[in-house]
Amino acid sequence: MTAAPAARPRAAATSLDALADLLAEGDVVVLSGAGLSTDSGIPDYRGETGSLRRHTPMTYQTFTRDPRGRHRYWARSFVGWRQIRSARPNPGHRAVADLQAAGLIGGVITQNVDGLHQAGGATDVVELHGGLDRTVCLSCGDVASRADLDERLTAANPFFGARTDEINPDGDAELPDEVLDGFVMVGCLACGDGPLKPDVVFFGETVPRDRVERCFGLIEDAAGLLVLGSSLTVMSGYRFVLRAAKLGIPVAIVNVGPTRGDAKADVRVDAPLGEVLPSLAASLG
Repeated sequence: MTAAPAARPRAAATSLDALADLLAEGDVVVLSGAGLSTDSGIPDYRGETGSLRRHTPMTYQTFTRDPRGRHRYWARSFVGWRQIRSARPNPGHRAVADLQAAGLIGGVITQNVDGLHQAGGATDVVELHGGLDRTVCLSCGDVASRADLDERLTAANPFFGARTDEINPDGDAELPDEVLDGFVMVGCLACGDGPLKPDVVFFGETVPRDRVERCFGLIEDAAGLLVLGSSLTVMSGYRFVLRAAKLGIPVAIVNVGPTRGDAKADVRVDAPLGEVLPSLAASLG
């Protein structure tokens, strides 16, 4: 019996004109990744200088089960938070907001935890992996401001002046082990002393089901899906490309370098987002 030939990937248009044509139809949902924030000084995980090439990110299992690992994370995050907090939206973020204001982009699904889409003016943003600007208590579930925690940590660690030039995408910094012992962590104010966790989805943790369903709903109601700055390596984001392709919804991908979703793309642009998105906003907005 002769085997059936393998399915051929869809041929993707690569011109900026094709991308503009897709956006001009309106009702496009954005799925963004770390590549959109690199121009704001926040590194990505998998690019040419991605942090996964140099370090293993914190996992949910280590954070919740290993008090020492959790202490190490917060010491590093106390230092790294300053770079995340001071980051500002770049032209790519602002272009997404401009295209949304023009009625061409609807909802925004972001895999980033930096809050830069909202700071750049975007609305209806679903933070798929949560946000570093909040904390959640592992004991009582209280959600609190990261800025408030930072004030408490600064008061508890007045001489913890470690500096680093290497900040990871999840907001922690690379610090030598001998520095970590001098760090003092604080607990939850709501319940007394419960351990705190940044309100983000760590590696090995499951994205809340209601959040995933909301994203699927945005995709299913959209006229197109625009992927920005994501390699789509993990299923967390790639599943939305699969859903769009299954429903016959056009998929456009703008990313520097190959992505897992390239075979599903109707439009593929390999170029810097800081150049492509402002140009689109200027021509369409």
